[in-house]
Parts: sequence; C-alpha cells; structure tokens
Amino acid sequence: MDYLSPLTVCLCMQLSVCLLGSTASAGGSLWGKKVRFSGRPCMWQLQPGAVVPALQELSACLLLRRNIATEWTGFVYKAPGGQRIELGLGGTSSQLTVWLFGERQPLEWELKVNEWYSVCLTWSASARRLRTYINGTSVSEAPVNRILPHQLAGNGTLTLGASHYVNNEGDVLAETGNNLLGEIGLFRIWSREWSAAELRRQSCADGDVVSWDLRQWKYSCPPVPDKSIHCAWSHYKIKMTTVIVHSTEPGNCVVPPEGVTRRWLESIFPQSISVHDIAVSSPSQSCPVVNNSAALHVRQPQGSRALSDACDKCFSCEVHVNVDPAANVEVIQADITALLSLPFSHNFLNLTADPESISIHPVESFHLMTKPSTTVSTGVTPSETGQTQSMPARPANTSTTGNPLDHIVGPDKFFRVNTTLQMSVSPTNPKDMITKWVKETLEVNDTMLVLNLIIKENSMVQHNRLTTSSDQQKQYYCTFHVQEYNMNCVAEIITSIRTALTSKYENGSVVIEALDVAIKQILPKNCLEETTSTVYGPYIWPEAFPQVNQEMGCQKPKSEKAYRLCKLNIETDMTTWAEPDMTNCKQLVTISGLDNVTVTAGNAAEVVDIIQELVNVQLGNTSELSSSELGSVVEKLKEVVDVSDVKAAVGADIVTIIADILLSKTDVTPVANTVLNLTDRMGNRMDFQGESASLTAPCLALSMINVDADGFRGLTFGVSSVSPLLAPKIFLNQSFVSDPLPDKDVTISLPSAIHDFFTRNSTRVQFQFYGTDDLFQDPNTNSATQGGWTLNSYIVSASINNCHVSNLKERVVVTLNHQKLKQPEDEVKCMFWDFGKNRGQGGWNSEGCETWSISSHQTSCLCDHLTHFAVLLGVSRAPISEADSQILTVISFLGCGVSSIFLGITLLTYLAFEKLRRDYPSKILINLSAALLGLNMFFLLDSWLSSFSIYGLCIATAATLHYFLLASFTWMGLEAVHMYLALIKVFNIYVPSYILKFCIVGWGLPLVIVSLVLAIDKDAYGNAAAKEAASTLQSADQFCWLQDDVFFYVTVVAFVLLILLCNISVFVVVLIQIRQMRANKPSANSGSSLYDLRTVASLTVLLGLTWSLGFFSFGPGRVVLMYLFTIFNTVQGFFVFLFHCLMKENVRKQWRIHLCCGRFRLSDNSGWSRSVTVGGRCKKNHLINSEYVTSDNTSSTIRKVSDSSASSAPNNHHQGA
Repeated sequence: MDYLSPLTVCLCMQLSVCLLGSTASAGGSLWGKKVRFSGRPCMWQLQPGAVVPALQELSACLLLRRNIATEWTGFVYKAPGGQRIELGLGGTSSQLTVWLFGERQPLEWELKVNEWYSVCLTWSASARRLRTYINGTSVSEAPVNRILPHQLAGNGTLTLGASHYVNNEGDVLAETGNNLLGEIGLFRIWSREWSAAELRRQSCADGDVVSWDLRQWKYSCPPVPDKSIHCAWSHYKIKMTTVIVHSTEPGNCVVPPEGVTRRWLESIFPQSISVHDIAVSSPSQSCPVVNNSAALHVRQPQGSRALSDACDKCFSCEVHVNVDPAANVEVIQADITALLSLPFSHNFLNLTADPESISIHPVESFHLMTKPSTTVSTGVTPSETGQTQSMPARPANTSTTGNPLDHIVGPDKFFRVNTTLQMSVSPTNPKDMITKWVKETLEVNDTMLVLNLIIKENSMVQHNRLTTSSDQQKQYYCTFHVQEYNMNCVAEIITSIRTALTSKYENGSVVIEALDVAIKQILPKNCLEETTSTVYGPYIWPEAFPQVNQEMGCQKPKSEKAYRLCKLNIETDMTTWAEPDMTNCKQLVTISGLDNVTVTAGNAAEVVDIIQELVNVQLGNTSELSSSELGSVVEKLKEVVDVSDVKAAVGADIVTIIADILLSKTDVTPVANTVLNLTDRMGNRMDFQGESASLTAPCLALSMINVDADGFRGLTFGVSSVSPLLAPKIFLNQSFVSDPLPDKDVTISLPSAIHDFFTRNSTRVQFQFYGTDDLFQDPNTNSATQGGWTLNSYIVSASINNCHVSNLKERVVVTLNHQKLKQPEDEVKCMFWDFGKNRGQGGWNSEGCETWSISSHQTSCLCDHLTHFAVLLGVSRAPISEADSQILTVISFLGCGVSSIFLGITLLTYLAFEKLRRDYPSKILINLSAALLGLNMFFLLDSWLSSFSIYGLCIATAATLHYFLLASFTWMGLEAVHMYLALIKVFNIYVPSYILKFCIVGWGLPLVIVSLVLAIDKDAYGNAAAKEAASTLQSADQFCWLQDDVFFYVTVVAFVLLILLCNISVFVVVLIQIRQMRANKPSANSGSSLYDLRTVASLTVLLGLTWSLGFFSFGPGRVVLMYLFTIFNTVQGFFVFLFHCLMKENVRKQWRIHLCCGRFRLSDNSGWSRSVTVGGRCKKNHLINSEYVTSDNTSSTIRKVSDSSASSAPNNHHQGA
C-alpha cells in the first residue's frame, strides 16, 4: 500500500491492536447488557421516533429470566390510541400467555426461576398461524381466527417488563399488578416470519423493525452489563456519515468516495475484518458537525452547515463487513466504533466519521443496500455465507484515464435501440455477422454492453429496382439494449451510440449500413427482494439492480456459490428475476423426503415450487420417476389441493408438474385415476379473478368458467394442439354450438339442459383436455392378443362442481379429430372413461354415447352424461363383418372338435400297436399328436372354464393353452430337424438317446417359457372379452389367454415365426433333394404325380406350414386368408390322421389284423406282417445308413420320405426313448 502515508499506517496498526483488546463502549449498543426489573419504578418504552410499520408477518424474540415466581409481563405492543394488546407476552408460574389482536393464547409451560429462556413469537397473516418457540424449539402453533385483522397496526407503543396505557397528554405510563420481577435482554422484532431453523441460524442477528440498540429506547433505569449474555457473530452492517476534507487546494475535485472509503476501511481494519459491500450516497456540501481535529474546516457550533471549499464533501455510507472468526457482538461493536472514530489521511485528503452517526448492527445476511443508493461495490470477494452483486463484465478497477482504483461505480444507464440495417451482400450467416459488428462497434471502449440482441430479416422490403438479386440489398430489423457504466450523461451516450451505428461497416464485399436508428433511455426498476424455497434450501435473494448477477453462498456446501440474474426483458423493458443457478449447490431435499413435509395453507405454494424443482431435477437426471417417487409427488399434490383454495399461480405449477410427468417415460397407470380426480378437484377449488381462467401446459389444458344459472344458454369449449410437446390453444364460447369448430382438434358443447343440474346461482363448469393417453390405459384396448380397440383421438372432459350429470335429454355434442385417418372398412366408436372398470383402474365404456361419423378425419359423439370422452378405433375387427366373425368362430370350434377326435384315434393306433412305433418318425409323430390334441382340447374348454370367473383357474387355463401351443410348434420343428438328418445328413450319424433328447426339448422348452412368464408376471395371463373366440351361441364369452402384448409378441409371435422359418427352409431342401433323386432315375417319372402331391401335403401338415397364412392376413385379401388360416389349422389333426394313419399301408394292415373279422382280417404271421420289421433287424448301429431301402422305382423312396421312414432304424437296444 505505497500510496498511504507510512506514519498513518503505523499509527493505525498500533491503535488497532490496542483497541481490539479494549472494552470500549460502542455508542448505543445494548449487546452484552440486560434490563433489570427489580420492583423499583423502571420503564422501558420504544422511542416515539422509532416507528413500528404495519406488518403482515413478524418474529419477536427476547431473553427472559424471572427472579421471583409471580405473574409477569415480558412485553406489550398496543395500537395508537388502542386499549387492547396487539402483541404481547406474559404469564404466571406455570403458564405462558401470548396476546395477539386482543385474544389470549394460554400455553401450559413453566419458566423456572433464575434461568434464562429464549422466547420467540412468529406470526403470519397469510398462513393465519401463531407460533411460540422456547429455546429454539416450537412448543405451540395456534391457528388465528379469520375475523381478526390481517396486519399489525403500525406506529404503536411498545414497553418491556410491564403493560402500559397512554394518557390524554400522549404519555406512555406503566400499568401495575403484573410487572416482571426479573431481567430481559436481546429484544428484537423482524418484519418476517422466521422458521425454527432460521431462528436458530440467525440467533445473533439484530431486528430490522426493533433492534437491541439504546438509541431506539426511552428508559428510566439504565441497562446492566452481563458477561453471561454472549453472542458470537460474523456479519455486521455499519452506517455512518463521512466527511472528506482537502488539506491542500486540489487540481481535480472528482474524488471517488466509494474507492477512498474502501481504502480507508481496509487500512484500519485488522485481517479478521473484511469489507464486503460499500454503498455511498451522492456527495453533498451540507454536512453535520464533526468535532474532530481531522476536520478543522467544519468545526462549527451549529448542527450542520455548508463546507467552505467547493471540493470538500460529506456523504452517508453503509458498509457490510465480515468477521472471521466470529466474535462477541459487543466487542466487535466497540472495536469498530473506536477504529472509525480516528482520522484518516491520504495525500491531500482527510477523512473522518461522525461518532454520533456510527451504528453497527449484526445482520442475518448481506442484503443489497439501496439507501444510500448511488454506488455499489462490485470488486469484493464474497464471504462464504453472504451474498454479493456481480456486475456485468467490465474493465475492473480502471477509470477512463487508465489509473487504477480511480473510477466511481454508480447505477448503470440503460437504453433501447431500434435500427434497420441494410446489407449489400448476404453472407452465409448474416445474423452472426451483424451480431459481431454491433458488439465490436459499441463495446470497443469497454464502457458499454450490448444485451438481448434480436435480429429479424425484413422480408416485406420493396426495392426501387426492376430486378433484384436474392443475395443483394437485404434489410434486417434489429432491437437490443445497451448498458452504459461509465457515468456519462444521457445526451453524450445517445450521441455516442448513434455515431457508432451510423458509420458504414465494410468487410470485403459485405457492407452494413444503418438506415435509421432510434434510441431512448429506459429506467428499469430493481428486482425486489424475493424468498425462494428450493430443493437446495430456502434463499432470500436481496434487491438487485438490473443486469446484476446476485451471488449467495450455498447452504451446502458452504464454499460454493449460487447465482441469480436480475434480467432485463427485451419485450417489456422491465426487469424480472431469472431462474437461480444452483449448479454448485447440493440438493437438500429429495422426492422421498416429501413425506416429511407438512402442507399448510400458508406454505402450499412453496411446497408446489419444491415439488416442481424436484421433478425437474429427477427427470433431468433420469427419464422417468419410480413408482414410489410418483406416489409421493401425487400424494403431496393431493394434500396441496385439499388443504385450501388453490391460487391460479399454484394451479398453473401443478398443471406443469403433471404435464412434465406425462411427457416423460414414467408409468402413470397406477395413479391415473388419482391424477384425474386431482385435476378435477383443483379446478373446482381454483381461486381466480374474473369469469373464467385457463391453464395450459404441453399436452394438457384446463378451463374453469363461473356461469350464471339464470342466463345460461350453453357452453362450448374447443382446443387445437399442434404437438403434445407444445401447449394447446383454448377457445371458449358462451353458447351451444352443435357444429364442430374450425381448426380445432376437439370441441365439446354443453346444451342449456345442463342448467337443471346447477345447485346454486353461480356454478363452475370445468373442461379438461389431454393430448396424451398415458392416463387412459385400458388393458382391454390396443391389445394385439385380443384384437381390441385403440385410442384414435385426444381426450376431452366436462364436469360441473359437486354434481354428477347423467341421463340428459338434450345430448352433449363432442367432436373429435382422428389421429389416424379412418379407412372405409374401419369401425370407430365414441367411448367415455369409466372409473369403475377393471377393478377400479378404469377403462373405456360406450354406454350412453352415440357415434356419428362425420368424415375420415372427424367423428361426433352424442352423449347423455359428462365425463372424459374419446374416439376409439377397432384395430383388427374393423375389416371383418359381424357375419364373417361368427362364421370363423363356428369353423374354429368345429375344426378343433374334429381334429381332437382324429388325433385321439391316431394316438390310440400308434400306442396300441407296438410294431407301428418302433422307428423314430413314429415316436416323433406320437409326441406331435399329443401336443396338438392338448392344444385343441384346451381351446375348446377355455371359454367354459373362464365362465367360472375364478382368478386362479383362468391363469392355469391360459398358461396350459400357451404351453400346448408352444409344444405343438416345438415338435413341428423337431420333425423338421429329424427330416433334415434323415434325408440330407445320411452318412453314419449316431446320436445316443435320440428320442429322449427330443422329448426333453419338445416338452421342456415350452415349460421353461411358460414358467418364466408366470414368474415375471402371472397377471400376463387373464380373462378378456374376445368376440373372435366366442360362438354364435355364446357371443359374450370370456377367453383366458395372454393379455400382455410384450409377452405375446415375444413368446408366441416370435417363437412361431422362428419355427416356421426353419421348417420352410427344411421343406425347400427336402423338395430339392427329392427332385434330384427323381432326375437320377428318369424311368421313375411316369405315374409319380400322385405320390409327389401326397409328399408335399404330408410334409406341409407335419411342419405346420399352414400357420404361416396368419402372417399374411392383411390388405384386401385379409378375409379370404383368414378363412384359409382357420380351416387348415383347425383341421390339422384330421390331416395328421389322414396322411399318417388312413393312407399308410402298414397302419391299415395292423387295423385289419387286430380289429377286423372274417374275410377282412389278416393273420398275424402273414408275409406282409413279417416284412414290416425286416429293415429294422438287419441294419448297423448308427442313426442313418448311407444306403436307402429302395426299389427299382424311385417313387418308393419318395413314399418312404413322405412316411418319415426313408431310412432304417437302429437295433432295438438303441430305440428306447
């Protein structure tokens, strides 16, 4: 600090060391002192000049110690001329009494004698509650009667230790009888309601309404020091009047008072005291008298006078300092007062502070200082817990002359600039070039800052030329703000801006020229102090200048900072608080912690703000809320709606929260009905001004209308929605409009007959719009497993508060646009959301609604009740008429019945005759027949078993049907595998336990799949209405089957598709192999067509290739393909019998041997019967031999392939399964 006098520095340092060890009095400070009431006359009252303003909330705290157990009074505040106690504290030996607006609130609590107690009272008019805290703990919270006043009367009288009255002369006199015999200390009143945490955190802060300072009190007995009353604190506010006197004739009178004051304080304060903020008033020559040797020019007897030298100035000063480590308040007050009372000299300047003007108060935090309001410090390092203002980027600590610390930082000036620019050649990014030019032109001297620049191309410009190139002479309209912080006069600034912008700019071929420039000064107001409750804790953002970035210490961690900008709006030229930047702060509240939050009428808005921030943070980190988090959010929003009437702003926040959740990936199905009821109750309890109010958010809209029952002529509500990601637009008409509104996605018109349901003169009608179906998930719709209905429109609802509207004679007209165009064969149906369906989960119901199809993109509904309406599209039944559906159902049941009979015959045949089941193909056929028989039988029994409505039985039926379906296709696949090995891989392949392994796969794999489905979600199986599965005699049958689309597509569609692809491949390979064999023996071509046809048909049945028709059942030929699919697949069992029993010669021989009589019977020892097993007894021990059992005709081989016995079997001891 070479610019300071060495002698001054030395003296100040020595004096500082001495003073910091002293106990000098700090003027009027009462810290470390108490007031003793011992029975002798002692009157402490608030000074008449210390005015208590009218308050709508407050906190009052004091230290109290009773010396004798008698009735006592702590303090009493009365309105001007009033007799009742507006606010007071008293009690007896066993009871505490709090007074508010004349009402007495008793509290059973004993204050023991000769013990200090901290007693605090907090009150809020908006929350209507009165809280009492003892030693930082809440002991009482009493509701305040609504008829009581909403604010504490201002300019009243206040006394300590006794009640009082005001006589006719206006004197405040003490009442007798219940005076305190004890001691009081640290009495303070704040103008806001503190919470318990805030009371503990601000325990040493002085009151902003009434402070513990002797200058605020009028008393008849002096205060008494008490070393037991200590309070260590770090934050202090200093107020004083400072005089600058020039000891020599200066050459320049421009003296920066803020800079000089900072150097003065930083030089005299020890390292433990750091200067935080400084604010000074405009220097003046009219100053109070300062009796100090450092100000010889102003030693006059009068109270104030004009200074003799034009360069001598005085100014008011307000300083925030931080003391680290924290020290006792009375010690800091005494030390700082002594240091400030000393003179300070710097070059030709003498500075001193009037000792009588010095006041030092502990404060709860560092707020922006607006009085005095001409300079604000910006270059100070903030403390860990306070807040500072960060001005926009500018040349720090530099004046226009370039000298350090020589400029005066004052309130910045703001201007709005509108200009039209002409650009000769349009570059690739013209807006970027204009932005660069404007900033470089105006910010060149670092005295201005360009803000909020908006550039628009002037597409309507008309050139006075016959032809104009598209890239020449383009015009752009620009508007922006300019912030000037060099303290120049307004005229000079406007001239400077105009000169800079009207100068032509050239950069190569690009020329920018301003055609017109309009500049005006704007006077934006400060952003006022605002309290925000966030997930990072509560924050009180102090008043801030425009474009000032307010800075506050995070509650956790203490070392980090939070920021909030007082932003200037380009559209309104006004300031608003931007969203706080809490990036560096740690989240203190989580969604799971909402369960511990108590919602009251006073804090409902804060709770909603916290919920909104929590949801935003959670959805920012992940794409969804968990079920527990969703439940906590919805439950807490219910409490907010139920606790009191909902303000419009709170309702808008709730709608935004719900919209954010709906747009995320959160599964809201479990709380869907709760959310719908929540929004309905919120609309009914909404408190708003005017006749109607509307709230919109992406994919969601609510409108509430207070209608007059006498003049009600109907009501129409319309909504247009461009995208679910954008807020919809609302239209209201106070009449009944039966025709759909143009350009509206939904329209609902209420007839005048609704009037009959109005319960009082003024009734509220509520409309709701939902642009997403997340809240309307019906398990019986949009299901591929059932071929049900899918939602094909937005959802709209109407309701009347406290009334259920139904059975209307004059129908409600609802017109809804289709999300998917309706095709000629499509079926649409109007439905409403039935809250009682699906065991209270809700579902779509068409009862009471008529469907009028207007066009392919719009449908009207005529309904006799009010609720949530939508249009649903039949996703699979639409292309099939009711007659076709009934015919297909009959074919299905008849075909399955026939197949079951013949599959039973096939099984009995192969099981009864041992000679038929000795080879591998026969054993595979037995397993396939058993699986198909189980599939057909359970399909026939499903409807009957589901009619019992037994939950467990239905799941078992569906699971068993699923199992046999999978088993059938698995054995079809194994048939293909065996066929591939038998016909293609014919060179000495041996597989031990061949059939056993096939059985493990054929029956085990389906069991594993069904078991996994049951383990994951047993409710994937269930009962649903399926007209496709119902006969004409049972049109309302239920059907137990897979109800979950995911499981259906994975375990059925994908599984079947995979098997069929493999089987088709084997089928093609086999046909190619057979054709090659035929080509090798041309003599076999004659007379083989019948055998070829039989081979193809037999393979098609065994491999289940007819099931592939189901994957092609769409388009114009869908109905035909569905008939073919139903016929071929339901009679698959009959074809198995036909090709593998009836048309097999060895099977017919066995029937004739064992079942026929007379001339039709064959003897068991006939030549043919002995030849049946010849091949099996002479082959080697391997699965397939390289040689076929052939005849001279190749058709013999083809016949054996079609019989699945083209190759011989191994010896008997290898055949067991």
